[in-house]
Amino acid sequence: QMQLVVSGGGLVQSGDSLRLSCEASGSSFSDYDMGWFRQAPGKEREFVAAIRRNGRVPGYADSVKGRFTVSRDNAKATMYLQMNNLKPEDTAVYSCAAAINLIMFEYLNSRKYPYWGQGTQVTVSS
Repeated sequence: QMQLVVSGGGLVQSGDSLRLSCEASGSSFSDYDMGWFRQAPGKEREFVAAIRRNGRVPGYADSVKGRFTVSRDNAKATMYLQMNNLKPEDTAVYSCAAAINLIMFEYLNSRKYPYWGQGTQVTVSS
């Protein structure tokens, strides 16, 4: 059973950077496609970024392109989200998720991920 633990959130100012980590255990991390999602107060959960098991990045949300970078270290069973030039609209609870063999654009759909880590709060002040 895949288990995911998210860390790295916090309170920062606009323009600052943060790096989130998602550490996996309980299953072979390298078999899973991974995703980052976020949910702001009063809003639905939204896709942020994804990374295939082979390290290929199929896409980012338009709102974070050029500012966020997703990566993974299969040897450490960990996925990362480097967030630069943070904006107040990035304020949300960020969660990571895992799934096996996502096809086509399934990586965009949170319902396709059966395994989830707990969220971490990211708050960006203006």
